[in-house]
Amino acid sequence: MSASMSAPKTRRLGNVLGLLRPLFDVLTAIVVGLAVGALLMWWFGYDPWKAYAALFRGAFGDKWGRADTLFAAAPLVLTGLTFAIGVRAGLFNIGAQGQMLMGALAAVAVGILPLPPVVHQTVTLGAAMLAGALWGLPAAYLKATRGVHEVISTIMLNWVARWLALYLAVRLLSDPNRAEKTVSVLASTRFSVVIPGSDLTHVVWISVLFALFIYWVLWHTPAGYGLRCTGLNQDASRYAGINPGKSVNLAFILGGMAAGLAGASQIVGRPPLYGMYTDLSTLANLGFDGIAVALLGRNHPIGAIFGALFFGALNTGTHMMQYQALVPLEMVRVVQGVIVLAVAVPELSKIFRVWSLFKGHQTVKK
Repeated sequence: MSASMSAPKTRRLGNVLGLLRPLFDVLTAIVVGLAVGALLMWWFGYDPWKAYAALFRGAFGDKWGRADTLFAAAPLVLTGLTFAIGVRAGLFNIGAQGQMLMGALAAVAVGILPLPPVVHQTVTLGAAMLAGALWGLPAAYLKATRGVHEVISTIMLNWVARWLALYLAVRLLSDPNRAEKTVSVLASTRFSVVIPGSDLTHVVWISVLFALFIYWVLWHTPAGYGLRCTGLNQDASRYAGINPGKSVNLAFILGGMAAGLAGASQIVGRPPLYGMYTDLSTLANLGFDGIAVALLGRNHPIGAIFGALFFGALNTGTHMMQYQALVPLEMVRVVQGVIVLAVAVPELSKIFRVWSLFKGHQTVKK
């Protein structure tokens, strides 16, 4: 009797430990990354304690710092989702940068139309998501029908998107009064500021809600279940009646929608002083940064929120590191890179281990 009663307790304990293991891995990687960064700063003559204290104050020291951290995290949640959704489907979708550019262009084009405020915001965000999803479809088609690896196709589409966006920004959407920028979107499409004096706008809630929506799709709908099954084992999924091609298309569509929304967030989700599309600089490398965010969040929609907060804090706090600890920008970037490597290694090693097992299985079949 006692043995039968202890078995469920043992299973529950195992389930709890299984849920805590990813959190432990992430925290360990962060600690290792910070420690290596501290050693590098110490080696080059900087005070790591003072530097990290300044970073923390800059990111969380007051309400404006916390607001700037959330502001920096909002688009990273979405670009992180793009990569995370792909991994769940067994894909390496690194096309968030190009899909984000297309979403930003769509937001600019629709943002200059005279529409009522709420309708204008809704239509602008919808157009951006549609543009991002459409830009991901060629890679999905090539993968599903021709077996073209998505890494190659999405990288190529990123470059096409970059130069196409630059052409359209200069030739069609440029401001006739200021040649260095495109036309500014109307006030009716911009989101209001959450905290006066900060850059944080209410578009941050759009990012969180979309992450929750993706979680619901992946874990509470038949299509999401099929997508995750395809990512785990295509052969078994096909045997169970799941169409892998549809899962690939769904992954690219959802990822493109997230990336397009990230691009729109940088157009309509910035304060009026910055709420304009200028020479692609406001988008920077948010699409590629989303890969690190997804890895930190263990390719989970909820994890992407916390991963984005971490990298948002790094991006915000580095300014204070430079100002108070006199750490140069180059050293700050080195520290960020070490942290990214530390948090990425555990997940990448798992991905490559699965890939090697898959290749071994294919060799045995031959």
